Amino acid sequence: MEAGLSWTDERVALLRRLWEDGQSASKIAAQLGGVTRNAVIGKVHRLGLGGRVKGAEVDAASAVKPAEVEKPVAAAPIPELVVAETHRPAPEFPTAAVPARPAATEAAAIPVSQRVTIMDLRESMCRWPLGDPTTPEFRFCGARSITGLPYCTHHAEIAYQPAAERKRDRRAAGFR
Repeated sequence: MEAGLSWTDERVALLRRLWEDGQSASKIAAQLGGVTRNAVIGKVHRLGLGGRVKGAEVDAASAVKPAEVEKPVAAAPIPELVVAETHRPAPEFPTAAVPARPAATEAAAIPVSQRVTIMDLRESMCRWPLGDPTTPEFRFCGARSITGLPYCTHHAEIAYQPAAERKRDRRAAGFR
Protein backbone atom coordinates (compact mmCIF):
# COMPACT_ATOMS: atom_id res chain seq x y z
CA MET A 1 0.00 0.00 0.00
CA GLU A 2 1.34 3.42 -0.87
CA ALA A 3 2.10 5.87 1.91
CA GLY A 4 -0.65 8.34 0.91
CA LEU A 5 -3.48 5.77 0.76
CA SER A 6 -5.17 4.45 3.85
CA TRP A 7 -8.28 2.53 4.78
CA THR A 8 -10.87 5.28 4.85
CA ASP A 9 -14.50 4.56 5.72
CA GLU A 10 -15.44 4.79 2.03
CA ARG A 11 -12.70 2.33 0.97
CA VAL A 12 -13.67 -0.11 3.75
CA ALA A 13 -17.34 0.10 2.70
CA LEU A 14 -16.38 -0.60 -0.92
CA LEU A 15 -14.17 -3.49 0.23
CA ARG A 16 -17.06 -4.97 2.23
CA ARG A 17 -19.48 -4.66 -0.70
CA LEU A 18 -17.09 -6.18 -3.24
CA TRP A 19 -16.17 -8.99 -0.84
CA GLU A 20 -19.82 -9.82 -0.15
CA ASP A 21 -20.48 -9.75 -3.92
CA GLY A 22 -17.96 -12.58 -4.25
CA GLN A 23 -15.12 -10.65 -5.92
CA SER A 24 -11.61 -12.08 -5.56
CA ALA A 25 -9.02 -10.27 -3.45
CA SER A 26 -7.02 -9.50 -6.60
CA LYS A 27 -10.00 -7.88 -8.32
CA ILE A 28 -10.87 -5.89 -5.20
CA ALA A 29 -7.27 -4.65 -4.96
CA ALA A 30 -7.38 -3.55 -8.60
CA GLN A 31 -10.69 -1.69 -8.10
CA LEU A 32 -9.54 -0.01 -4.90
CA GLY A 33 -6.18 0.94 -6.37
CA GLY A 34 -3.01 1.45 -4.37
CA VAL A 35 -3.34 -1.78 -2.38
CA THR A 36 -2.12 -5.30 -2.95
CA ARG A 37 -4.07 -8.52 -2.90
CA ASN A 38 -2.40 -9.38 0.43
CA ALA A 39 -3.45 -6.02 1.90
CA VAL A 40 -7.06 -6.78 0.94
CA ILE A 41 -6.85 -10.26 2.49
CA GLY A 42 -5.35 -8.79 5.67
CA LYS A 43 -8.07 -6.15 5.95
CA VAL A 44 -10.80 -8.75 5.34
CA HIS A 45 -9.31 -10.83 8.12
CA ARG A 46 -9.06 -7.89 10.54
CA LEU A 47 -12.64 -6.87 9.77
CA GLY A 48 -13.76 -10.41 10.49
CA LEU A 49 -15.55 -10.79 7.18
CA GLY A 50 -16.51 -14.42 6.80
CA GLY A 51 -17.07 -16.51 3.75
CA ARG A 52 -18.64 -15.30 0.57
CA VAL A 53 -22.25 -15.21 -0.45
CA LYS A 54 -23.17 -18.76 -1.49
CA GLY A 55 -24.80 -17.81 -4.78
CA ALA A 56 -22.07 -15.40 -5.93
CA GLU A 57 -22.08 -15.03 -9.69
CA VAL A 58 -18.96 -15.92 -11.60
CA ASP A 59 -17.79 -13.91 -14.61
CA ALA A 60 -18.72 -15.70 -17.85
CA ALA A 61 -15.16 -15.23 -19.13
CA SER A 62 -13.62 -17.03 -16.16
CA ALA A 63 -16.18 -19.86 -16.05
CA VAL A 64 -14.87 -23.29 -17.04
CA LYS A 65 -16.89 -25.08 -19.67
CA PRO A 66 -17.63 -28.78 -19.02
CA ALA A 67 -15.62 -29.86 -22.09
CA GLU A 68 -12.51 -28.11 -20.70
CA VAL A 69 -12.54 -29.98 -17.40
CA GLU A 70 -9.65 -32.41 -17.21
CA LYS A 71 -10.32 -36.00 -16.31
CA PRO A 72 -8.80 -37.00 -12.98
CA VAL A 73 -5.41 -38.60 -13.34
CA ALA A 74 -4.68 -41.74 -11.36
CA ALA A 75 -2.44 -40.91 -8.45
CA ALA A 76 1.13 -42.04 -8.85
CA PRO A 77 2.18 -44.74 -6.40
CA ILE A 78 3.84 -43.29 -3.32
CA PRO A 79 7.50 -44.29 -3.25
CA GLU A 80 8.63 -46.30 -0.27
CA LEU A 81 10.26 -44.13 2.35
CA VAL A 82 13.97 -44.56 2.87
CA VAL A 83 15.11 -43.96 6.42
CA ALA A 84 18.62 -42.59 6.70
CA GLU A 85 20.61 -43.58 9.74
CA THR A 86 21.75 -40.58 11.70
CA HIS A 87 24.20 -42.38 13.95
CA ARG A 88 27.20 -44.58 13.53
CA PRO A 89 26.79 -48.28 14.14
CA ALA A 90 28.58 -49.59 17.20
CA PRO A 91 32.15 -50.67 16.46
CA GLU A 92 33.07 -54.35 16.68
CA PHE A 93 34.83 -55.28 19.92
CA PRO A 94 36.30 -58.55 21.09
CA THR A 95 33.58 -60.97 22.22
CA ALA A 96 35.08 -61.41 25.68
CA ALA A 97 32.86 -59.67 28.21
CA VAL A 98 34.54 -56.78 29.96
CA PRO A 99 33.30 -56.36 33.54
CA ALA A 100 31.88 -52.92 34.26
CA ARG A 101 34.12 -50.80 36.45
CA PRO A 102 32.77 -48.52 39.15
CA ALA A 103 33.07 -44.80 38.47
CA ALA A 104 35.73 -44.29 41.17
CA THR A 105 38.08 -46.92 39.70
CA GLU A 106 37.40 -45.68 36.20
CA ALA A 107 38.76 -42.23 37.00
CA ALA A 108 41.79 -43.80 38.66
CA ALA A 109 42.49 -45.99 35.59
CA ILE A 110 43.35 -42.91 33.50
CA PRO A 111 46.62 -41.26 34.47
CA VAL A 112 46.20 -37.66 35.60
CA SER A 113 48.92 -36.62 33.13
CA GLN A 114 46.79 -37.93 30.25
CA ARG A 115 43.64 -36.00 31.23
CA VAL A 116 43.08 -32.79 29.26
CA THR A 117 40.98 -29.64 29.44
CA ILE A 118 38.73 -28.51 26.61
CA MET A 119 41.49 -26.16 25.48
CA ASP A 120 44.01 -29.01 25.12
CA LEU A 121 41.59 -31.49 23.53
CA ARG A 122 42.56 -32.52 19.97
CA GLU A 123 40.76 -34.55 17.30
CA SER A 124 42.78 -37.71 17.97
CA MET A 125 42.06 -37.63 21.72
CA CYS A 126 39.29 -39.36 23.66
CA ARG A 127 36.45 -36.98 24.50
CA TRP A 128 35.05 -38.96 27.44
CA PRO A 129 34.15 -36.44 30.19
CA LEU A 130 35.58 -37.00 33.67
CA GLY A 131 34.13 -35.30 36.72
CA ASP A 132 31.66 -32.49 37.23
CA PRO A 133 31.68 -29.92 34.40
CA THR A 134 30.98 -27.12 36.88
CA THR A 135 34.25 -27.66 38.78
CA PRO A 136 37.75 -26.55 37.79
CA GLU A 137 38.95 -30.18 38.02
CA PHE A 138 36.75 -31.24 35.08
CA ARG A 139 38.78 -32.93 32.33
CA PHE A 140 38.45 -35.24 29.34
CA CYS A 141 40.12 -38.65 29.07
CA GLY A 142 42.66 -37.53 26.45
CA ALA A 143 43.85 -41.05 25.54
CA ARG A 144 44.32 -41.92 21.86
CA SER A 145 40.86 -42.29 20.29
CA ILE A 146 39.82 -44.98 17.83
CA THR A 147 40.01 -43.63 14.27
CA GLY A 148 36.62 -42.20 13.30
CA LEU A 149 35.22 -42.38 16.84
CA PRO A 150 35.33 -39.82 19.66
CA TYR A 151 36.47 -42.30 22.35
CA CYS A 152 39.41 -44.50 23.25
CA THR A 153 38.93 -48.30 23.26
CA HIS A 154 37.97 -48.39 26.95
CA HIS A 155 35.34 -45.66 26.72
CA ALA A 156 34.01 -46.90 23.36
CA GLU A 157 33.25 -50.24 25.04
CA ILE A 158 31.18 -48.36 27.61
CA ALA A 159 29.48 -46.03 25.11
CA TYR A 160 28.67 -48.58 22.40
CA GLN A 161 26.94 -51.59 23.95
CA PRO A 162 24.93 -54.12 21.97
CA ALA A 163 21.17 -53.70 22.43
CA ALA A 164 20.74 -57.06 24.22
CA GLU A 165 23.41 -56.12 26.77
CA ARG A 166 21.79 -52.71 27.39
CA LYS A 167 18.43 -54.38 28.07
CA ARG A 168 20.07 -56.83 30.46
CA ASP A 169 21.78 -53.95 32.32
CA ARG A 170 18.48 -52.02 32.61
CA ARG A 171 16.68 -55.07 34.03
CA ALA A 172 19.45 -55.58 36.58
CA ALA A 173 19.08 -51.93 37.65
CA GLY A 174 15.33 -52.41 38.24
CA PHE A 175 14.01 -50.73 35.07
CA ARG A 176 11.71 -52.43 32.60
